[in-house]
Amino acid sequence: MGDASGTPILAVESVTVRFGGLTALRDVSFDVRPGEIVGLIGPNGAGKTTAFNVVCGFVRPTEGRVRFPLIDRDGLRPAQLAAHGVARTLQGVGLFPRLSVLENVMAGGQTAVGGGFWSGFLGLPSAVRSERHLRERAHAMLARLGVDGFAMRLPSAIPYGVAKKVAVARALMCEPRLLLLDEPASGLDEAELDDFAALIAGLRQDMGVLLVEHDMEFVMPLVDRLVVLNFGEVIAHGAPNDVRHHEAVVAAYLGVDE
Repeated sequence: MGDASGTPILAVESVTVRFGGLTALRDVSFDVRPGEIVGLIGPNGAGKTTAFNVVCGFVRPTEGRVRFPLIDRDGLRPAQLAAHGVARTLQGVGLFPRLSVLENVMAGGQTAVGGGFWSGFLGLPSAVRSERHLRERAHAMLARLGVDGFAMRLPSAIPYGVAKKVAVARALMCEPRLLLLDEPASGLDEAELDDFAALIAGLRQDMGVLLVEHDMEFVMPLVDRLVVLNFGEVIAHGAPNDVRHHEAVVAAYLGVDE
């Protein structure tokens, strides 16, 4: 479980986002601490995707701010995330279709590889050693997630559940302090859901996790805290069992068939 008294890895502070005359988020605040899994949930159109995009730097807040206190940074841009220990997966899978599974995972570790483009292009020894090390790490990561048998296949030739794990493996290659998962349960069958939940639960020993999801049965037993959005506002925030019975949540979300 996370340390509620620890310094947050992520702090979203009074964030409001407006697109023209539409307010997508209004005064949204929450945080994620080391060793903690936080679920961000809500019905369709609640603002989950906008909140995720704000954290990832795709959307700038109209008001408020996003902080990463452990690295003393505010508002990272998407291209800065991996270098500062923040990894993400997006809705779907997003693997590079012409790269093998192994090469896709290796791509997630490029920020840690020295030597630069020209040393790699010229085949300098330092670049060769770096690539060999990266390949070994990628194989080890695939083995950790139980999908190393698919290493040489293209994404089009692997099952969807395996592709989801490959996307997580690629994200973990930058050795993140914070992992951002956008609807990881989508498209998975019951057995794959159980397997994926166990995978995510096992990550908390190394990092904090922000999980954006609509599948309540998947989220409830997995997370330490829930943040519930509806119409761009936080309507509940707390332990899963407390939030489950919150009147506003029942009315806005649990009683709605999606």
